[in-house]
Amino acid sequence: MQKTLLSIFVLCALQATACTNLREDANNTLQDSTGAPVETNKPNTNYKPAFKGQTRIAGVKTKSPYTAKVIAQGLKSPWGIAILPDGRFLITEKEGTLRIVTKAGNVSEAITGLPKVDSRGQGGLLGLTLDPQFSKNRMVYWVFSQSVDGGNLTAVAKGKLAANEKTIENVKVIFQAGPAHDGKLHFGGRILFDKQGNLFVSTGERSDRVTRPLSQDLKTGLGKILRMTTEGKPVAGNPFANTAGALPQIYTYGHRNVQGLAFHPETGDLWETEFGPRGGDELNRIVAGKNYGWPVITYGLEYSGKEIGNPPIQQKQGLEQPVYYWDPVLSPSGMAFYTGSDIPEWKNNLFIGGLSSTHIARLVIQNNKVVGEERLLTKEGQRFRDVIDGKDGALYAITDGGRLYRVGK
Repeated sequence: MQKTLLSIFVLCALQATACTNLREDANNTLQDSTGAPVETNKPNTNYKPAFKGQTRIAGVKTKSPYTAKVIAQGLKSPWGIAILPDGRFLITEKEGTLRIVTKAGNVSEAITGLPKVDSRGQGGLLGLTLDPQFSKNRMVYWVFSQSVDGGNLTAVAKGKLAANEKTIENVKVIFQAGPAHDGKLHFGGRILFDKQGNLFVSTGERSDRVTRPLSQDLKTGLGKILRMTTEGKPVAGNPFANTAGALPQIYTYGHRNVQGLAFHPETGDLWETEFGPRGGDELNRIVAGKNYGWPVITYGLEYSGKEIGNPPIQQKQGLEQPVYYWDPVLSPSGMAFYTGSDIPEWKNNLFIGGLSSTHIARLVIQNNKVVGEERLLTKEGQRFRDVIDGKDGALYAITDGGRLYRVGK
């Protein structure tokens, strides 16, 4: 009798659990379990966040099953990735090469015709994007570090992928983010189209102390997010178009080194990630004309451990606070919002490639605030350089180690 009662109890419990899961799936309201922050290491600073939840938010964990599969290896320091209309991938390699990779993992020969890049340090062939009318015009836009008189700089170019896919034709450099500087750090390098057919481009402030203040200088293209036409011209209505002496392509300023750009799929807002120094990596929601503070305010330190600023400050009127920051660093690079339905709890979540942190960060965002964080692919030991939404229910990511991953159901 006792065994019979126990069996009935277990059966009922299993059925209840199954019904709960079905009910959650049906309502598309799968909720993650929340717990302690995913970051457990000691921060570099004792700076206090400006508001609750600005850093070390509660951890979440994906309930839906998913897999991470390496679909290609052997790429040479891939940096940017875009999806061709037929589902293949167009990928930049840092040394100056473009390649096409199939979903089966076949890697093309190098595509020729690109201008020479300065690949020292953090430079090279960087981010890329396809023209919204690529199926008709086959135009590709990319960012690279270009050698010029006086040093090098972040440049934007465009060209047509030939029908035989072996070369880029009619290449034209449409913008150069000056002034030139003889250095090898902080080129920024992401690029994407908005719904109006204009380009957003990110730059860095070139890292060195002599160039660092130029992120606050509206006459320069350093430490900025830029908005331009496909000819590199300022877009009508840019916030500083009528400011005397200002570079009219500037959209926002006060950035350190922006390597992540993505539009929220529902709100249409532009979000970015940028590297802090020792601590203080940032996630920001971008609003035209705003000043994001570097190097006046920061939640990080110099790499030497010395404080930045005298005295160091983290908040100042007129300077934007990050929506979220990391200390220790994430080293955030390319990023994407998930728009698929295969993994319901990922809907509209932000996924950010972590370099030194060797994982993909998943952020749950509600009402422009981060409300949960998860670390994915931590056991892979890879520096994740770019993440894109595959539109097929999966995410795709490239790593400095030359891998292309599919992450999904």
